[in-house]
Amino acid sequence: MTESLFCGVNDPADASNLTDMEKKHVPVIEAPDTVTAGEAFEVTIKVGSMPHVMEEAHHIQWIDLYSGSNFITKVILTPVFMIAKATINMVKSGAHETTTLRAVIRCNVHGMWECEKVITVK
Repeated sequence: MTESLFCGVNDPADASNLTDMEKKHVPVIEAPDTVTAGEAFEVTIKVGSMPHVMEEAHHIQWIDLYSGSNFITKVILTPVFMIAKATINMVKSGAHETTTLRAVIRCNVHGMWECEKVITVK
């Protein structure tokens, strides 16, 4: 029996060889590799390396962003009127030398997907 796409967060079967469905759902975090403590920087989360549809019947409902275990924000997306992408302005303190940004998205048809990106804080 195949596990449901709605049982937790989905992971690609082979991260180095994504299927077309995975390419449309695994989020992509665009952020600097290194940031300066106390200075603003942009983080853009795109849903998929291939564009995801935003139709009434099939769309991305939301994008969550975390820094380490800290919740940063939730962006609610409206089908038809929005694209599956969000840009957030952040500031990191110098308390840690690195942090892991984690994006989690939810597709109304294919469930939740996530990705991570480690950044250095100077």
